[in-house]
Amino acid sequence: MADEDEEESGPVVELGEGESVEGVPLAQVTSRLHFGIEKSEVVRREGDVTIRTPEGGRELGDVLEASDETYFPTRQEFEAAVRDVVGTGPVPTE
Repeated sequence: MADEDEEESGPVVELGEGESVEGVPLAQVTSRLHFGIEKSEVVRREGDVTIRTPEGGRELGDVLEASDETYFPTRQEFEAAVRDVVGTGPVPTE
């Protein structure tokens, strides 16, 4: 019976044994927001969330504080503003 359940649900993906990564992906935070949205509203709702960056985990509120943007009309503009502050690149493991 267990074999039948496994076949129905598809193959199992095993997680690696490597180091953990601090923070959550930016896309996870972005998916919880609606756009257009003011920076102050993003900080109020999600500012204490730690996101993954190339320098390690950073609180979203601190990242947005370094941005000159005050309003994000689209998801893409929000993500671009965050990436302008934190940069792009591989996320280090602990």
